[in-house]
Amino acid sequence: MVWIKKVKGKIPVAITIAGSDSGGGAGIQADLKTFAALGVHGTTALTSITAQNTCSVIGVEDVNTEMIRKQIKTVAEDIGIDAGKTGMLHTQGIINAVASEISKYKFPLVVDPVMIAKSGAALLEPDAVNALKEHLLPKATVVTPNKFEAERLAKVRIRNMEDAEIAAKKISKIGPEAVIVKGGHIDQQGAVDVLYYMGEFRVFKAPKLDVKTTHGTGCSFSAAIAAELAKGKNIPEAVENAKKLVTLAIRFGLNLGEGYGPVNPMAYLYRESSKYQVLSNMEEAKRLLESSPLVAKLVPEVGMNIAMAIPYAEKVGDIVAIPGRLVKVPEGARSVAHPRFGGSSHLATYILEIMKHDPIRKAAINLKFSEGILEILKAMNLKLSFYDRREEPEEVKKLEGMTVPWGVTQAVKRLGKAPDVIYHKGDFGKEPMIVIFGKEATELAELVLKIAAKVGDHGS
Repeated sequence: MVWIKKVKGKIPVAITIAGSDSGGGAGIQADLKTFAALGVHGTTALTSITAQNTCSVIGVEDVNTEMIRKQIKTVAEDIGIDAGKTGMLHTQGIINAVASEISKYKFPLVVDPVMIAKSGAALLEPDAVNALKEHLLPKATVVTPNKFEAERLAKVRIRNMEDAEIAAKKISKIGPEAVIVKGGHIDQQGAVDVLYYMGEFRVFKAPKLDVKTTHGTGCSFSAAIAAELAKGKNIPEAVENAKKLVTLAIRFGLNLGEGYGPVNPMAYLYRESSKYQVLSNMEEAKRLLESSPLVAKLVPEVGMNIAMAIPYAEKVGDIVAIPGRLVKVPEGARSVAHPRFGGSSHLATYILEIMKHDPIRKAAINLKFSEGILEILKAMNLKLSFYDRREEPEEVKKLEGMTVPWGVTQAVKRLGKAPDVIYHKGDFGKEPMIVIFGKEATELAELVLKIAAKVGDHGS
């Protein structure tokens, strides 16, 4: 999605004034990916070069302050800056130079007061804290400290969200327009951030994820706020959108290295950009299934459906299916509607569950059950597994929508990995069913045409 700034008739521009992460997970690397994901052109003023990976920072080399000034100046005077953010400003001299240079230009500034890397390495010299408070924070539009940074800036101990509010209010007296204290290290039940803005507190909540892909979280969060401000959003809107992006980036982070893997801000972009492609793929799959009269032999009594998820799908609404399903008619199989997001909760649940075990399997189709069809699938070298609905625990049966998650878990355990095919032989009032998984819908539709031809040949 490309955002055009209506005021200037051009794409919004944001600048990141920060250090470089050789591991690509934080710093300007994370910032530029975040800007791109949100449709903002990213520019840079490099302040320090770090030698780091997912485990540690082993070296820091600062850029000459005059060069830092020149980077900001050349971008501002030619391209223009709609919003900016700061990250690693290692020394008092760098902070003073940045504060002095940005004061010449009028753009909203997000200050991420980076002090310590996730590995524990110091990214801000001790004598630079006062410079940060005296020269940079008064010029900030938004300041985004985590628990430890907020404690140092406010000189209060933060043990709970009430303490976070006190700290935010104290930091605001230094001069920034808004302060958001990030609660990832405060609330053990969730990631709760507190925004203090215009004399009021606002809370932004997200589930706490049990993952190690959190390297660059703060960088991406502050960059996302800056990107949204560059697009003309107000501060609460910018924070809310940044929270959504970062939560997604953590959930679908990259499991790289031996330490804390990087967040994946591009997950947001991949999801949005894939929607048209998934819809187009589903339309072609529907056309293929409706093209052969033989497909009617595979349609269950409840109807056939096919579905495909966008990358990083999280919910039924992220999955395209055919409302009303494909039904058996004399000409073969026909649908009464075009594919759309949220078109089938049943098949979508299968996909969401199988993707937990194999993210590549983003599509699924259901066929009627027969031993003959199972033999055809085995002959095609597909890996089959099953679950027995008669073994379903009563507590699972009582919960709406939990049969499929339970069944997929059982089938995966039985095979030891994600199967290509999961089937069950039904239960009282429940039709037996075969579900086939694949990378995309057209691939499955083509496979079903081959299966239908074989069923026709063998009279199965």
